[in-house]
Amino acid sequence: MSDIAIEPGAHGVALSGAPLPLFDVPVSQPWGPSPLRRPGSVRRTMTLDATWPDGQDGDVIFAGDARDIVTEWQGGGPVPKPAIVATAHIDVVAEHRVMLSVTSTPPRPELAQLSGARAGGYLRAEIDKALPGEKRGGTPLYLLLDDLAGASLVGGWAWSRWTQDWMSRLSVQERADHAARMEGICIGFRPGSDALSIVGRPVPDQNASRVPSLVNPEDPDGWHPLIDRGGVNFRRARRIDVWREGDVIHVESGFQDSASAPDGGDRIAIHEYRLTATADAATQCLRSVVARPGTLPYKECRAAPVNVDALVGVPLVDLRNEVLLTLRKTAGCTHLNDMLRALAEVPTLASHLPDPLEG
Repeated sequence: MSDIAIEPGAHGVALSGAPLPLFDVPVSQPWGPSPLRRPGSVRRTMTLDATWPDGQDGDVIFAGDARDIVTEWQGGGPVPKPAIVATAHIDVVAEHRVMLSVTSTPPRPELAQLSGARAGGYLRAEIDKALPGEKRGGTPLYLLLDDLAGASLVGGWAWSRWTQDWMSRLSVQERADHAARMEGICIGFRPGSDALSIVGRPVPDQNASRVPSLVNPEDPDGWHPLIDRGGVNFRRARRIDVWREGDVIHVESGFQDSASAPDGGDRIAIHEYRLTATADAATQCLRSVVARPGTLPYKECRAAPVNVDALVGVPLVDLRNEVLLTLRKTAGCTHLNDMLRALAEVPTLASHLPDPLEG
């Protein structure tokens, strides 16, 4: 098999063989608040907040919340009051990306097995080993735990909004991580990308956008409570909306990585995507998927959605594994991949959909 077949993005082509799209500037078109909930829909929202009570050199504390709500077909007001069908919470203490303690509500004593695990693929394997039922069940708790890998990778970026010398204050391990060659790990860092320095390290000048609250002022119940944690903090946020029309399941999803701002104003986002997808209600296989970036750090990142349609036809429940196989390295974006992998939980959400209206 040729190098191009194995790593097409490294050679400037998509999985289809077409040239990758090129852009002059990074995208900075924030999506704004979440859309209003649809009658007859289910919504999952999730946030992982990171704080550093003892400063940048201390442990990072993650507090995560997730909630599933059902919006009935009829109800009072323009947006019906939702019914909560599932919730989850986690508290995590980590030293850099090594888990020191992980606890949850609902309680899962098995999480003690994650102590000492380093975030990334290894942590995900340990989560699956400790709590296999959470992944199979597509639970809110599993989404929180699975997202620790990505949130812990990006979270330290929040300090760049608050101090100019944040890189010099990183730990030895953190400096090693940042100094590692990044060339080829994703479509944004493909060979020849302007996002890489001459020695293959990320260029520190990253695009970011001021963003308003995710909560739609006309739908304050559309999100679980978002806590203003003050000071330097990072937040990874997800929203997944699911509804059905005939034999088609529809999905509209949002994703954002953001940091607090020193001036106390709107948050600052470095990653934003919105995704729309459809699936066959009978087979629960993916029919279509489109991803659109709102904010990304480098202009090369804008090519990330080009290969998502390679997943069409895959059973939703298989996406957590299939995305990693199909959109690996320069064929995809780490953060968009996590968004696509979370579509594996759509069947769980669809099981809560209210019965269709008669007539």
